[in-house]
Amino acid sequence: MKIKGIKRGQIIELLEPVDNIPDGVEIVVDLEPPPESTETKTPLTEEERLARLNQLFGVWKNQPELTDIFDEIDKERHAYRGRQIDIIDTQDNS
Repeated sequence: MKIKGIKRGQIIELLEPVDNIPDGVEIVVDLEPPPESTETKTPLTEEERLARLNQLFGVWKNQPELTDIFDEIDKERHAYRGRQIDIIDTQDNS
């Protein structure tokens, strides 16, 4: 049986269900990277990088609820919550 998974530290998350193997059973795993990761990828040119960035930036375009979300974040971030200062006269000097 061959299935794909994602390695996260020392854990491999399986991307497909494995119902025919009961929990707690010892298994043998044969690891090999997927074929596309063995190729050497050519670095992107500056124009290609800029085009990809512009594509990502466009994802948030025309979403009016984002303005409300960022306004709320800004309010929370700048809200004064005060702080308690111990006055010398009220401190226990023992």
